[in-house]
Amino acid sequence: MIRTERLELVPATVATAQAALDGSEALAAALHAVVPDTWPPDLLDEPALQFTLGRLAASITEASWWMYFIILPDAEGGRTLIGSAGYKGPPSSDGTVEVGYGVVRDRQRRGYASEATRGLVARAFQHPEVRRVIAETLPELTPSIEVLRKCGFRFIGEGSEAGVIRYEITREGYATTPGGSVWPS
Repeated sequence: MIRTERLELVPATVATAQAALDGSEALAAALHAVVPDTWPPDLLDEPALQFTLGRLAASITEASWWMYFIILPDAEGGRTLIGSAGYKGPPSSDGTVEVGYGVVRDRQRRGYASEATRGLVARAFQHPEVRRVIAETLPELTPSIEVLRKCGFRFIGEGSEAGVIRYEITREGYATTPGGSVWPS
């Protein structure tokens, strides 16, 4: 688990990924958390969950390099699922990992995506083989771009698909942020 100031990032398992596919009631039971009506966040659809489930089932040793459920432990109404974040696999041969994130719409604009992303970046750089962390987004997704900027990422150009842009933070850039893993909000 990755703990940040306000959040718990709970790594997905085969059981919790299957529960996410089975519906909100199953997911709530698996995570011991309230699942809001606004679940899932944008872009976390059935094919994405099926892909994650397949990766988790294929290699338990790489499970921490996939999806995390973002839990707000002190939410009014109890422990609440507010989003998902994670890596798009283990580090590549050149030491690159990619992160992604999504927060349910009724919890957006509160800094949760930035906080979760900071937690992912900090965890990634605890592994010496990781040299950089990248993230891709669409140019019109201004809130997503702001998350990346707040986390110290810089724009580096076109992404892996047409119309997508890419940002990165290198180990050196991370090391020079004030306080190491502490960023301004």
